[in-house]
Amino acid sequence: MLPITLLTNRALLMTASLLAAAMPITARAQDSIENGGQITGQNNEPRQVDDFHNDEGIVVTAPYLERFDLLAGTSVLSGETLSEKARGQIGDVLTSLPGVSATSFSPGASRPVLRGYQGNRVAVLTNGIGNIDASNTSADHAVTIDSLTTERVEILRGPAVLLFGGQAVGGAVNVIDKRIPRAVPAEAIHIDALLGYGTAAKDASAGASADIRLSDRFVAHIGGSTRDSGDLRSGGFILAPGLRAEAQAAGAGALSLLRGPIPNSAVKTWTFGSGAAFINDGGNLGVSFNVYDTNYGIPARPSAPFTDPEETVSIDLRQYRFDLSGGVNLGGGFFEKLTLRAGFADYTHTEFEGDEVGTNFNSEAIEARAELVQTSKPYWKGASGVQYQTRDFEAIGAEAFVPPYQGQQWGVFTLQEWKLGAVDLELSGRVDQVSLRATTIGQEVDFTNLSGALGLGYLTGPVKLGVNISRTGRAPSAEELFSNGPHIATQAFEIGNVNLRSERAWNGEIYARYDGQGVGISAAVYTNRFDQFIYEIETGEIEDGLPVFQYTQADADIWGVEFQANAKLGKVAGFNLNIDGVADYTRAKITNGGGNIPRIPPLRLLGGVALASDALDVRAELEWTDRQSKITPFETATDGFTFVNAVATWRPFGRDKNIALIASVNNIFDVEGRRAASFTKDFTPLSGRDFRLAARFSF
Repeated sequence: MLPITLLTNRALLMTASLLAAAMPITARAQDSIENGGQITGQNNEPRQVDDFHNDEGIVVTAPYLERFDLLAGTSVLSGETLSEKARGQIGDVLTSLPGVSATSFSPGASRPVLRGYQGNRVAVLTNGIGNIDASNTSADHAVTIDSLTTERVEILRGPAVLLFGGQAVGGAVNVIDKRIPRAVPAEAIHIDALLGYGTAAKDASAGASADIRLSDRFVAHIGGSTRDSGDLRSGGFILAPGLRAEAQAAGAGALSLLRGPIPNSAVKTWTFGSGAAFINDGGNLGVSFNVYDTNYGIPARPSAPFTDPEETVSIDLRQYRFDLSGGVNLGGGFFEKLTLRAGFADYTHTEFEGDEVGTNFNSEAIEARAELVQTSKPYWKGASGVQYQTRDFEAIGAEAFVPPYQGQQWGVFTLQEWKLGAVDLELSGRVDQVSLRATTIGQEVDFTNLSGALGLGYLTGPVKLGVNISRTGRAPSAEELFSNGPHIATQAFEIGNVNLRSERAWNGEIYARYDGQGVGISAAVYTNRFDQFIYEIETGEIEDGLPVFQYTQADADIWGVEFQANAKLGKVAGFNLNIDGVADYTRAKITNGGGNIPRIPPLRLLGGVALASDALDVRAELEWTDRQSKITPFETATDGFTFVNAVATWRPFGRDKNIALIASVNNIFDVEGRRAASFTKDFTPLSGRDFRLAARFSF
């Protein structure tokens, strides 16, 4: 893997030199900062916005997108809401947003599911580029994102997601943090901290960061977090009805009645980050170094003869990551700014069986992208760029179901937006070239994909109506092509298919949004028609004691609806009375009688009522999830459930001072709940009743 490391060092040094040479040095900080979360202070110096209480404003902070209207809409989680929902894995943080579920493999590994899509069909980004971990390769691999030091999370949809590649057909999750400072703080040292505790897993967590003003143009950042969670206590039975019946039939009645803590579900995580940035009116240049370290258990699937497993399985994971971010203001002409984002990650995780090493996964990867932002006109704006990714991956051990491989991807993209009176028009395009090499098995494959999207919106008063149409292409992943071995995470012997072709889809969406006085409503209906959808089928054979699954392709249809609304109803005893609701549903089938696509979330309804004031907010919500019986032959049905949750937020010094104390209780009635999108749902249920306390400070 040494060549990648050398390439990384040379690329970062060259980029830093070019940006530094191109950047004019002036004595005044830049006049305006385009990224969200910043405002301009006295003398036009950029400074951080300290008010984390307000999470109502939606300002997209992904690079180059903050200028676009994003016709398909954007969901954002930030402020006190993000603090209250902070969990160990980003998938479990976002499930209250429309169209979002989670893989919920275990408390230590949970990735977002968008509109029924997971894995390689959802892009998970950190500050606009890939997270550069292995979470997309298997559901048991943790996402290396720390919610304790996250500023905001954005769910992006529509034509704009083509900028992140064909793997974003379901959308993109963009996580924003301050590891590379984006502005010079107004004070000499700015500190943010978040402390939390939850009873369901005896989950103690703490995260803090400091931005240090070294001069009017230089700022340094340091931060980190720690989380220590025990076994998660479930609501109801640990085993699903089918497994309970099997256990009872096998004479393991005690196991079938098991409640309480889920064995081997504990998590320990720590992170560290440091960075520095130069910011002036000519541009900016910043670097950061980060460590993500976690150790978490993998709950075991009970099977005949239903005895306790002799060895527990756990994963010890660490990622070292270096990032570079820069921008040069070009001073007019057709292009006004050049932005660059690059990251290198050295990732490794070891799967232990008891105290014995089972399998090692190692990855060194680079991702870099550069964008030229056009000078905005009243009727036209746009951005174009290039993206590069490379990965050197190997798995070593008895359960190394994927051979070592090297991958490279080049992408060229553009996003253009026109405003023609009441009509908004977005047009995006992307070309990707992907190469994958697994030399140990003598396989080399190449794919070229062309994707395009068109969005049209019409604004009349407080109502916006629109339609998005796209044609996307996704190259098969290395796991889909080259797998050949036992995959304990999925309880299957997986066999890839080197003859797979690129997965292509026609995608359509119709939406309507109303933004009136005290009322907001958003609704969307979407459909995806796939040519050569990639999925697994059960062959009926057994290898290494596991059922054999083979990757194949067929046409598929996926459609769904999303709805979100909120309203301010008036005042009650000095409090503002607000209500809100979310609904989403996805249906996914292989065409021509091929049956259902597995692990699709069912219909979900969520509604809440809140009383809000400057000092105190109180909210209660009800989340109802329907039964999922539209399944494949190798799945089990997932029973529906209803969670009732409540939260209170107290600001002892009002909204003007950034101190918030948050008390919440989730799943008040301690019911049993399972996610249909989870591989482990039959023996890893969701949390039972969980009392949580959190305190957030910013000064």
